[in-house]
Amino acid sequence: MSIVSCQELSLAYGVHALLDRASMSLEPGERVGLIGRNGSGKSSLLRIIAGLESPDAGELRRQQGLRLVYVAQEPQLQGFATVFDAVAEGVAEARSLRQRFEAHAPGEDLDALQTRIELLDGWNWEQRVQEVLQRLALEAGAAVAALSGGQQKRVALAQALAASPDVLLLDEPTNHLDLDAIQWLEQLLTGFRGSVLVISHDRAFLDSVVTRILELDRGLLRSYPGHYAAFEQRKARELADEALAQARADKLLAQEEEWIRRGVEARRTRSVGRVQRLQQLRSQRAQRREALGSVRLELDRGEASGRIVAELQDVSKAFGDRQVVRELSTIVLRGDKVGILGPNGAGKTTLLKLLLGELAPDRGSVRQGSRLQVAYFDQMRAALDPEATLADTISPGSEWIEIGGARKHVSAYLGDFLFPPSRARAPVKSLSGGERNRLLLARLFARPANVVVLDEPTNDLDMDTIELLEQLLQDFPGTVFLVSHDRRFLDNVVTSTLAWESPGCWREYEGGVEDWLAQRQRAPQAAAAGATGAPASGSTAQAPRPAAPAGVRRKLSYKEQRELEQLPERIDQLEQEQRALTQALADPALYREQPGQVAAMRARFDAIEQELGAALQRWQDLEDLGPAG
Repeated sequence: MSIVSCQELSLAYGVHALLDRASMSLEPGERVGLIGRNGSGKSSLLRIIAGLESPDAGELRRQQGLRLVYVAQEPQLQGFATVFDAVAEGVAEARSLRQRFEAHAPGEDLDALQTRIELLDGWNWEQRVQEVLQRLALEAGAAVAALSGGQQKRVALAQALAASPDVLLLDEPTNHLDLDAIQWLEQLLTGFRGSVLVISHDRAFLDSVVTRILELDRGLLRSYPGHYAAFEQRKARELADEALAQARADKLLAQEEEWIRRGVEARRTRSVGRVQRLQQLRSQRAQRREALGSVRLELDRGEASGRIVAELQDVSKAFGDRQVVRELSTIVLRGDKVGILGPNGAGKTTLLKLLLGELAPDRGSVRQGSRLQVAYFDQMRAALDPEATLADTISPGSEWIEIGGARKHVSAYLGDFLFPPSRARAPVKSLSGGERNRLLLARLFARPANVVVLDEPTNDLDMDTIELLEQLLQDFPGTVFLVSHDRRFLDNVVTSTLAWESPGCWREYEGGVEDWLAQRQRAPQAAAAGATGAPASGSTAQAPRPAAPAGVRRKLSYKEQRELEQLPERIDQLEQEQRALTQALADPALYREQPGQVAAMRARFDAIEQELGAALQRWQDLEDLGPAG
């Protein structure tokens, strides 16, 4: 039985219909992902379900006594002195009831109070608040007024989780959360006993959490069972079928229009039924809501940079007693696409500024490459003047811009980013968060660049724009520095990762987030294997030579250099074999048809894990030993 249902909801702002007789339901224990283009009305629908906004028409039904908590995309926490006070607001009813019970006021029905407190799990509300604070890494005594936007989002999320509601309504909960917090949130939501309706553009998050996708498209809601990956496949088929049906309808309409426009003789003999069908086709064509256009992204590549973009040698940087970077050495070459991973406050922006030469190190040396043209996407949108118009933001003082040597009118260029000509003279302050991000991308790509720096670019962008941005960055021949907590986006773009390991310690890994997570998980096993003084069982890698003394680097021998070159291919082969075994072991048919093979396959899987740990450790040892020969 549905605990929340919406029937025939309609909502419009001016002539633009966000909801057009949209219907949906939410079942107990469901975790539903609400997706759609920017401006399609997702947040409005969530606010209607939360009771914070009213539709123009339609009906909303909620189960009696349902406890429902809504976390907005931009939370409002005014009126709370400390973080503990703000989070404790989530258990305000339980706290108030317990205070009344403990006061023993005359005439108070203590039995009824006790029943209600137990229902709300209110006897230990302080413990619940402290547990949530600890899990979201929040300081109970911190002043709410001094918190950053990301920290305030954490506090609002903690407030909702402390309430233990029947339904959680979450609007972009992963924005401003770091990777560890996102993974914790995934685990919490998958274990949550109530129902969840969440707006998100984080595809990996949706795949991990939701059991159903609800798409808001052109005013209507469509339901798709399963994770986001299953939705992608089914949606692609639906769009192809829809395009084919519309092409057929347009062809038929064109034929009928041609018939009705024929000479006098044809008009005398025309069928009344055929004329009525033509009128019906015209009406259907007029009522058809076309799919929203896609952003057209094109980056002016500028002049090629030198082969080396940045070289850091033993770089350290601290602010007071806080060590942000410690003895980091790395080389970034032209065409590298580098992801930068770390928790909030780890110093990702500081590391970026060191790489770009915008900040001097305390120790060590930074060498910049030649002919660098840097385009910077700022997470905080500091480059946007809220009072300036969209056109002036793109091309100050001119109605034309040059992209790759070709001139283009600024209104046409803004149209590539889904801004109609009527909004070219609108001020920046009138834009939503997603629209501001699109405008910043338009501004970024209007300037020639061979180095692109993107600091959390996917916040507030819809999935279509994110996927187009991925494709653009994959094809971009220049260098990319990417700070993001969107795992799918990083995995699809970057070729290497600079990851925060501990305060001041950054380490470079090949590949994206999944590669980094896999290598990080194997590190303890590799260290344990190394501590025994022998390679792991089944390993084909040679035992590493003793490490060079601290600060001493020598040239690798020919044999060591060959081994270093072959190790990545060997690791890739092992990982492919392991993925194939994982897929085979997950197939129920294996246990019915070939039960005798299961034990051998599991043993091989364990052996590969040991070989991978030893190979990765050997690779790191050789890289640390000295420069290539």
